[in-house]
Amino acid sequence: MDNRDAVSAFLRSRRDKITPGQAGLPTYGQRRVPGLRRGEVAMLAGMSVEYYTRLERGSLKGVSDSVLDALAQALRLDDNERMYLYDLARAAGPPPETRARQRGARPTVRPSVARIIEGMPELPAAVMNNRLDMLAANPLCRALYSEMYADPTCRANVARFAFLAPAGRRFYADWEPMARFAVGALRIEAGRNPDDRELTNLIGELSTRSDAFRVMWGSHDVHVFRESTKRLNHPLVGDLELDQETMNLPDEGGLSVVVYSAPPNTPAEDGLKLLAGWSATAAQDQNTDTDQDQDTESTSRPSTRRP
Repeated sequence: MDNRDAVSAFLRSRRDKITPGQAGLPTYGQRRVPGLRRGEVAMLAGMSVEYYTRLERGSLKGVSDSVLDALAQALRLDDNERMYLYDLARAAGPPPETRARQRGARPTVRPSVARIIEGMPELPAAVMNNRLDMLAANPLCRALYSEMYADPTCRANVARFAFLAPAGRRFYADWEPMARFAVGALRIEAGRNPDDRELTNLIGELSTRSDAFRVMWGSHDVHVFRESTKRLNHPLVGDLELDQETMNLPDEGGLSVVVYSAPPNTPAEDGLKLLAGWSATAAQDQNTDTDQDQDTESTSRPSTRRP
């Protein structure tokens, strides 16, 4: 897949963010660019201006690891940005056989993994993919994200919930940082799997329907979800400050288990207990209604026995 536009935009965006002073370079006269010039990046990376210009025009095919390392150092990339640069370089070359075989394949949640999250009734837990789809969730997690599951436009996708659902902005107390992390995670996945049609469609949908997403996507920032603290505003139990742990599942096509927990003896722990009770009651009511519907159907069905 041709990813030259993504490469070019990323390198320009990183170059624009570095001042000469940050790079240890002297500043003479008036500058016409917000960050470093191409020649300055080339000098810092130990390459010719012509070669760096070719790289910034999007040509990473066949570039060696040593060149990528020098470029990452010159542009002061952090670990996530460096990983993204390597993903872009790999995507620029011929697709590996394994990627070609798996293209279009949709990873599924193994029954054993589903049992693990179901076995944590006191903690909201879910299995997510790199497109931020919740592929499976235990009852407490579904109760925590009840507004997302109730909105059919979200299709159990955290990014759609954050950017397209009005409830998303209320639910995430720190909406902007969370939204930027979501965009950055999708940016990394786009660099890693440029042939993922569902991801491309999701990014196109969000860019079309959300001005905020379109602006954040244009920044070319990248992020990786790891441990964090989430401040949530649930419509039933109010404010919750929860710790989030993300554990990647090896050899599962980018799936991860996300678990939320509350420190002991905190209002958030009380809120989760209340939410768990509400979830259990709702499930019991639903089962009761289902049983009543089945009883009604069986009694109203005409008998087929002969007298």
